[in-house]
Amino acid sequence: MRAPGFWSGGGGVLPLLLSPFAAAYAGVTARRMARPGWKAPVPVICCGNATAGGAGKTTLALDIGQRLHARGVAAHFLLRGYGGSLSGPVQVDPARHTVREVGDEALILAQQQPTWVAANRAAGARAAVAAGAQAIVMDDGLQNPTLQKDLSLLTIDGSYGFGNGRCIPAGPLREPVAAAAARCQAAVLIGPDETGALAELPPGLPVLEARLVSGPEAAALAGRPVFAFCGIANPSKFFATLIEAGAQLAGRAAFADHYPYDEGDMEALLKEAAALRAIPVTTRKDIVRVPPRFRAAVTVVTIRLEWADPAGIERLLEATLQPALASA
Repeated sequence: MRAPGFWSGGGGVLPLLLSPFAAAYAGVTARRMARPGWKAPVPVICCGNATAGGAGKTTLALDIGQRLHARGVAAHFLLRGYGGSLSGPVQVDPARHTVREVGDEALILAQQQPTWVAANRAAGARAAVAAGAQAIVMDDGLQNPTLQKDLSLLTIDGSYGFGNGRCIPAGPLREPVAAAAARCQAAVLIGPDETGALAELPPGLPVLEARLVSGPEAAALAGRPVFAFCGIANPSKFFATLIEAGAQLAGRAAFADHYPYDEGDMEALLKEAAALRAIPVTTRKDIVRVPPRFRAAVTVVTIRLEWADPAGIERLLEATLQPALASA
């Protein structure tokens, strides 16, 4: 589903009419978050956000997972598995599990490091620890109280910010910004702050800045016509990244986040790309939702984070890991 247009900002009477329901939603979230969670024997790092939809959490989780691996820490990913049918806890096997079972993010994360899908995050964390996890990296889960976090990062999409600043259903917020930020040790701003989101954060909360850059496969597209399609929270960011890499954007198609492509979709998309004499291109999050027989015809461009100050995230990880290393 696409987010309602009024969530992104502006006035109108609908957000006002929905404000009582938004207050009730925020109240339910606050009561849920007051419950105590399980304290894992290993560090738990949460890449969360205040808004519904994508903000770059999976990209951030992948980056942190790589940094922990470089430190020699056996990190496991943990997430709900949005869109998947399995409630878990189950360890994701990309060769066996499908998008319909575990969701697209889980398949991406599992290609890098061990990944667990669990509706009950505490149960998922216990399973990961039993399997040898020395740290747990959560993709989403800031509003899930069942598992205590040692480091929570508030991920912010610089081009979207906090939308109209209202809670669901009047806006995109899962809870008030102040409530989310109060449980975080830092915010991660991805891309320039185009909406003034940083002004909504409490004074003193550290802000780490980063931007999305394309992976090495994008170099082969420089100067060549491409037809880009994707079903992610902010398609314009993917298109802009391709242009920045030097690709000539001959055409584009944007779908709703987590859109499940069928054979008819792919036949139409490949036909349009052929008519434009352009290379069909998508994201690694989208390719796992493409029917297998079409995947070889599509070029996948990966996206990664480039930090303005890489030492900043490393200091946070060091401070989080230090107590665990000292007690080991």
